[in-house]
Amino acid sequence: MRHWPVALAVVAVLTSAAAQAPPTPSATIPPTATAAATDTEYVAALRAQIRGREREPAQSVFTNIQTLQGRPAAAVISIMEIGYSKSLGVGCAHCHDTSDWASDAKAEKQVARQMSAMVKDINERLLPGIKGIKSERPTVNCTTCHRGHQKPALDLEPTPTPGP
Repeated sequence: MRHWPVALAVVAVLTSAAAQAPPTPSATIPPTATAAATDTEYVAALRAQIRGREREPAQSVFTNIQTLQGRPAAAVISIMEIGYSKSLGVGCAHCHDTSDWASDAKAEKQVARQMSAMVKDINERLLPGIKGIKSERPTVNCTTCHRGHQKPALDLEPTPTPGP
């Protein structure tokens, strides 16, 4: 019986701290988004959630950041929006559970991490070892192979452009 006041005080402190903690963008669905939200709405909502923390390292703002640690939080959103989505022609929900951004449930998220590691290896280890490349800083990225499609290009046919 003597421990009840202490237990209640601890619960009160923990509840108060949890109520004051900023929302973790990667753990919650953006407040303006619905199940049918567009990628533009997801990005806008995520940017709103991190307002004031854009320059902090991604891992201190988002949960379960593995590949882009050390990058500013705002840059991670841009990299996802431009580097991944546009390079592969996919939306946020392709790799992410948009009701739990930190979730690793989707295999596509794991594939993206492995592909990012491959690109890093090519750029940092393999390309510098190729003699005769005329570029000062040769680089590959998602677009090099994917060209706006989920599956990498496997032939030399140009991507058709939509007609009028």
